[in-house]
Order: sequence, then structure tokens, then C-alpha cells
Amino acid sequence: MFILRWLDENIEKVIILVNYVAMAAIIFVEVIRRFLFNEQAAWSSTIPIYLFLWVCWIGCTYNVKIRAHLKFDELRTRMPYPAQFACLMLDAMLWIIFAVIVIIYSAEQVMLARDNFAIVQGTDDVLQWWFYLATPLAFSLLIFRVLQNVMYDLACYRKGEPLKVKANIFGE
Repeated sequence: MFILRWLDENIEKVIILVNYVAMAAIIFVEVIRRFLFNEQAAWSSTIPIYLFLWVCWIGCTYNVKIRAHLKFDELRTRMPYPAQFACLMLDAMLWIIFAVIVIIYSAEQVMLARDNFAIVQGTDDVLQWWFYLATPLAFSLLIFRVLQNVMYDLACYRKGEPLKVKANIFGE
């Protein structure tokens, strides 16, 4: 149970950190190699771009989780309580619809890359679909995070407690 709670709290942060450190390390090492030794790995300019897919889409999921993604806090805090709740439910519905559309079309891209054995430029055996998988996985996690927020909002609304309409990017 402890492991599940830890994963729930930290999975996005870990994925982002690992990928960001890998991107930075590859770029740093290859810049040094290029300027000091006049050599560079052929894949060093493509792998960081593919890793950025993971950083970007998992970052989107994390921002949805902490409610810091694409909303108008100042307007919502001035709305009546039922309107705040209605906006939160509208957000959830729109996020889920958007995520389902992204999952459907990005899964097609993943399958296309997998079926064609597309490899990352500059490598011999690193498959592109491993990186493209970031999009449908991240948006699946995004749906999970939206549903977690809906459950929290419903509980608060039923109890008459203040709704979480203002994001706090520095912790909860």
C-alpha cells in the first residue's frame, strides 16, 4: 500500500526527472565530445528530442493533477460556489474528451511506427514507438488524474468545503 501511495504522489516527478537528466546528460556529453574530440554520436541530436515527448506529456499530466494547467483562477475564485463546481466538472469532461481523442490518434501513430519497425535516426536498433508511447500513456494517466480530482471535488462539494480552484505549484 505504501508503494502505491508513493507512486501516486511521485510517478510524474520521477519520469520527468529521469528523462530530463538523460536529455541533459546526452547533450552535455556530446557537446564536450564535439568541441574537444571532434566526434559526436549520430543519435545524440535525436534521442533528446524523443525524450522530450516524455517530459512534455507527463508534465501535462502532472499539471492537471495539481490543477495548474490551462484555467482562469482569478475569475473562478470570484464565482459563486455552485458555479465553481460546475466549472470544475466542465474542465473534467473536456479533459477526458480531449484525452480520449489524443489516445486514439496517438495510439495509431505508435502502432504505425511499431508495424514499420521505424528506428530512431542515428541508431541501429532503437525503435521510435518506444518514445511515441509517451503520448497515449501520459494521456491515459491524465484521465486517471482527472477522475481523482473529480472524486475529490465531489467529496468537497457534498460536504460544503471550499473547492480547490486555485493551483498551488509548490505543493499541496
